Amino acid sequence: MILIRENKATQLSGNGLKKYRQKKKIMHLLYKHETLSGPVISKRIGVSLPTAISLLNELTELNYIESRGTGESRGGRKPALFGLSGNSIFVIACEIERYRGKLIIYNAHNQSVTELMRFETSIDDNQLVEKIHQYSKELIQKNNIDEDRILGVGITMPGLIDEEHGINFTIKNKAYRNVRERLENKFGKLVYVNNDARMQAYGEYIFGAAKEFLNAIIVTWSWGVGLGIIIDGKLYNGDAGFAGELSHIQYEEDGNLCICGKRGCLETVSSAYVLVREAIKGIHENRVSQLTEQFKDRTNELMPEDVIRAARAGDEFSIQLLHDVGLALGKGLSITLQLLNPGIIVLGGPVSAANQFVLTPIQQSLNKYCLEQIYTNTRIVISEIWEQSGLLGVTAMMYQRIFSDLHS
Repeated sequence: MILIRENKATQLSGNGLKKYRQKKKIMHLLYKHETLSGPVISKRIGVSLPTAISLLNELTELNYIESRGTGESRGGRKPALFGLSGNSIFVIACEIERYRGKLIIYNAHNQSVTELMRFETSIDDNQLVEKIHQYSKELIQKNNIDEDRILGVGITMPGLIDEEHGINFTIKNKAYRNVRERLENKFGKLVYVNNDARMQAYGEYIFGAAKEFLNAIIVTWSWGVGLGIIIDGKLYNGDAGFAGELSHIQYEEDGNLCICGKRGCLETVSSAYVLVREAIKGIHENRVSQLTEQFKDRTNELMPEDVIRAARAGDEFSIQLLHDVGLALGKGLSITLQLLNPGIIVLGGPVSAANQFVLTPIQQSLNKYCLEQIYTNTRIVISEIWEQSGLLGVTAMMYQRIFSDLHS
């Protein structure tokens, strides 16, 4: 295996370790730049051209890189071009939501090589690690992927997460909080764990609507309200790694009890949970609505998507519900907007799919609570990739760690 854990790499001999790190640098360069010539690679990694060509040939024989033809000549022979092979290395990406998980495998071009697998779970599922491992194995076998070429597992999940140690302090059972350690023991591979909203933000910054912005706010509008922050082109984690808990700023005193144990949090008035809760309440009160007709005897099946669908069909009750959660989120965002002054706010998550039904009330709240000079210079858009932005974000972060030369 060319790329292995750094602590194992240090067990190589002097020349072997040097060669390992040179190959690692080559693959990192090709991951970042897609296609490079032999001469450029030799300069970037600080070796002679014959040495670079020898390393490239070894990587090609092992099917880690491939020839991409020849580049333009500046006099003399045209230089050979190289890029990472599409089946060279892979990363397992997993996103844990409040009630389910999603799994997919990406190659080094950040392209999915498997279908998206969904399964029931939560951060407090004592079988979480076993399920991730089991379903990953199924994806690997079903798609005939060489398991030795899977170099890491990236996990994104709700909660207060210590990125450095991979600990989720929101998991109720303390024995199960060290997610990274448990997964590393199970997989025997590099594991990276971070908060879902931050990985959504990173995915949007690298691949999505926030790509051209140095300062951005990305909102994951789901059963909670997550916030990812990009400042000066960098993902902001905060001192302890807990930045972005927009869900738990107090919106109203003596409000409804929040999942965090406090009352009146923004989550209690603006989340998908509130949308569904208020819809069910209206159904029980026999409100005139398509929802009442469709879900009167099965309110346990009602989902945010059903409310949005009814709103699009002209259902006034559903439109009002979306308006209310939009107003509440807009008020919460006005605080964040005035503190951080981002160039763009990107909305993702199932509630964001309501589009104009939530964008209009959000803008109304910003008009009311935010300084005009600030909100008029900030774009607000719906993410086009929100269903996979967290998976893409944790994949990109995973590859950064795989290729990192910090310990080399």
